[in-house]
Formats: sequence, C-alpha cells, structure tokens
Amino acid sequence: MTITIYHNPACGTSRNTLAIIRQSGEEPEVIEYLKNPPSREKLVELIAAMGMTPRALLREKGTPYAELGLGDPKWSDDEILDFMLAHPILINRPIVVSPLGVVLARPSEKVLDILPNPDIGPFTKEDGEVVVDAGGKRVV
Repeated sequence: MTITIYHNPACGTSRNTLAIIRQSGEEPEVIEYLKNPPSREKLVELIAAMGMTPRALLREKGTPYAELGLGDPKWSDDEILDFMLAHPILINRPIVVSPLGVVLARPSEKVLDILPNPDIGPFTKEDGEVVVDAGGKRVV
C-alpha cells in the first residue's frame, strides 16, 4: 500500500504525522514539498480530494501571508494557487495521501483516519501529548 506525505521536517506536526505513519507499519513516500513542490495540477487534485478550497489550505504562521495581503477576499482560487506555487511555504502541511483518502493532518492524529492499520499501539507526540495510551485507546 502506498502512502505519501507532503512533509516539512522543520514542522513538529509533520514530524509527528510521519512517526504515526511509520508506527502503523507503513513506510511512506516522503515529499519535502518546500524542496519539491507539487505541480499546479497535483495541488488542485489534493485540494479537491480533501474537499476544501485553496484558501482553506493557506498557512498563515511563518509565511508571507500577511505581507502578500492574502487575507483579502479579493483573491480568486486561481490566484491563491499562484501564490502557493510561488511560495510553497503557504501550503499548509502535512498532507497525507493513502488509498483510503487524503487529509491535512492537523492535528497529526487525523492521519489515523486514513491509515490501513490505525491500531498503532501507544503513541506520544514529541511535545509529550499522548495520542494513543498504553491500552491502545485514542486519548485525543
């Protein structure tokens, strides 16, 4: 089974998501999207698969969102896509693709909804938050 994660190794949520995928027994294809951004066609496909709009996928924190005035509703979906392609840091992450669906894994445990083996055993995020306890129960 092929799982793909659009990953930013500098992002804690992205690192936690990758760790959850690996703990489930899968070794995903890891795409560092800041180095290898998706094509416009792929980005449109991912957004559609997640059932969201380009604006809903925009990341504000740590990006040129404010400087570019992207909070202004005047920007069309096509224009927002143009900004994302010019500045991939504007693409919120991590996006995970599996045969069971596509999610923006924020929070990271959302990835469990599309993993073929979501029973990952105990898992604690790097900040200490418990996602799955020792009894295998989701805590969050």
